[in-house]
This record gives sequence, C-alpha cells and structure tokens, in this order.
Amino acid sequence: YWDPNYVVKETDVLALFRVTPQPGVDPVEASAAVAGESSTATWTVVWTDLLTACDLYRAKAYKVDAVPNTTDQYFAYIAYDIDLFEEGSIANLTASIIGNVFGFKAVKALRLEDMRLPVAYLKTFQGPATGIVVERERMDKFGRPFLGATVKPKLGLSGKNYGRVVYEGLKGGLDFLKDDENINSQPFMRWKERFLYSMEAVNRSIAATGEVKGHYMNVTAATMEDMYERAEFAKQLGTVIIMIDLVIGYTAIQTMAIWARRNDMILHLHRAGNSTYSRQKIHGMNFRVICKWMRMAGVDHIHAGTVVGKLEGDPLMIKGFYDTLLEPYLKVNLPQGIFFEQDWSSLLKVTPVAS
Repeated sequence: YWDPNYVVKETDVLALFRVTPQPGVDPVEASAAVAGESSTATWTVVWTDLLTACDLYRAKAYKVDAVPNTTDQYFAYIAYDIDLFEEGSIANLTASIIGNVFGFKAVKALRLEDMRLPVAYLKTFQGPATGIVVERERMDKFGRPFLGATVKPKLGLSGKNYGRVVYEGLKGGLDFLKDDENINSQPFMRWKERFLYSMEAVNRSIAATGEVKGHYMNVTAATMEDMYERAEFAKQLGTVIIMIDLVIGYTAIQTMAIWARRNDMILHLHRAGNSTYSRQKIHGMNFRVICKWMRMAGVDHIHAGTVVGKLEGDPLMIKGFYDTLLEPYLKVNLPQGIFFEQDWSSLLKVTPVAS
C-alpha cells in the first residue's frame, strides 16, 4: 500500500490525512496502514485476494511529508481508484474513507484534512439545485448579502409568540428568519403549529414591506417519513425554503436534497454536530471536507462559520471553506488549508451562511 512512484490518475479520488503514528511506528508504515484499511486490506493475509485484481483496487499511499512545526505528525497523501466507490453515494464514500480507519492501532490520532474528487465521480452527484443566482432571482434581491437571523430563545416559545418574533424580524428589515437546529416538535410547540404561525408572519411581513421574505422551516425529524410529511406541509403553506440538520446523516441529506430539487425548494443545511469531529486539530475531519461532500449532496445553503461571534473561526480557514463552496475551480492554497486542485465541473455553488 506504499508506492512512492505511483503516478496519480485524473480519475483517482485523493485524500490527505494528518497521521500521528503510535510511538515506534514508522510514519510510512502508518500511512500505508491507513491506505490499506480504507480500501482492501484486513487484519491478516487471505487467499481470496487471489480471486480479484487486488493491485488495482488497493489504495496507494504515495507521499508522506512531515507537518511543519510538529515532531510526530505527518501528511499522508493517498490515492483511491474510482471503481472503489458507488456512484452518487456519500454514504459509500464515507464508509471507506472514514469507516474503520480512525480506530486503527497503528495510529495515535488521524485527521482527514482534504480530498480531491475527480470530475468523473462528481458527475454522478446532483449538486445544488438552486444556486446563488436563482435564489437571488426568487428573492428579487441583488448586489448585497442576504441578511438573516435565528429566532431566540430557540426553545420554549409558544407557536404564537414564535410567529411574532418572525414577523418583527422580517418587518424590521431581515430577508430571512430561521428555526434553530434543535427546534423540531417539542411539547411546548409542535411543528405544525410553528409552521402555521411562521408562514402567517412571512405573509404579513411581505404585505407590510412589499419585499419577498422567507423563513427556514426545520423539517428535521426522527424518520424520513416524518421529514417528508413536514416538508410537504411547508410546501403547501407556500414557503420557498426548508431546513435540515447535518445530524440526520448523509443518506437522509441526499434524500432531502432530491426532494427539494423535485419540489422547487431551497434547502438550508445547519451544520449541527460538526464540531464533534472537526474541532480537534489532530483527530477527526476538517470541515472543508464536509463542505465538499455537502456540495456534492446538493444542499443550497450551509453554515460555514465566521471569524467573529461565539464559535471558533480562523480567518484563513473560513476563507478556504467559503472558496470551497463558491468557486468553480479551486487552486492549491496551503494557508487556507486547500491541498488539492478541485474542478467542480457543472456542480452549482452552495451559499455559505456566516453563522
């Protein structure tokens, strides 16, 4: 699984891992172990390897560099043949790239820093349905950022008071109000009540201001059937946008993105839960990778961080996230954490939400 002479193909899926080997483990050995465990290897030699073209399907660790200003961390560049992945499936992609490998004994810590997805693979994903231009046309607002806010307190309000907050915010000049990540259908306010009062507020604010307004209705729920029901009801009420949380999982996100495309709806994604694996600097996954996966999945909005406020945010890293979501072609930019060129082909832009 270590091949320093490997020539990367245009169709290869590339991944960059930050590897912290266990004491006494050679970094090349640790990197090769990561490549093996995330592709065809298992814990022992098996005779069934002879039944297939294992040399083709093995991932190749082709480059290992020491991480600057560290003594025990290394960047491992790994190439995967495109045939290792099911077309259009983030669930299958992640099952390989971040499946078992993070618990591997050879590494003390492991972090997925960046990926390059080949055009041939990207073409199997739908990408965002709306894009920024279409959203601006629907909102009839150009030449400035959209201005939004979240209803607070996010828990505890009755439906009527919730709608009052939505109305006051939109009438006061906001383009959007939104549900927060954990407001779903609790005893103090059921989802249908919230949707009805929120849309009443949206319609009243449109009448009062003469502008197009919106409210991100969170349809996150326990099952896909529940989410479909809530999304359909939101559509019947006339909303232009619905919202889901990252914690519903990659398959559910892709499924709701397909629903949104079919129903001409803007899809907002709240990145709830991402910091459980993106905040640690030596273990987990960089949020940049999530940005790439969500652009492939087809969401129209995603929270991408900001350099002010209560949450952590490094200016250069945040700029890298925004570029990942907005640019049609990414060039290598190490200060921003972009290690690979990335041609996004025909996939539309995702609107980064500064939150």
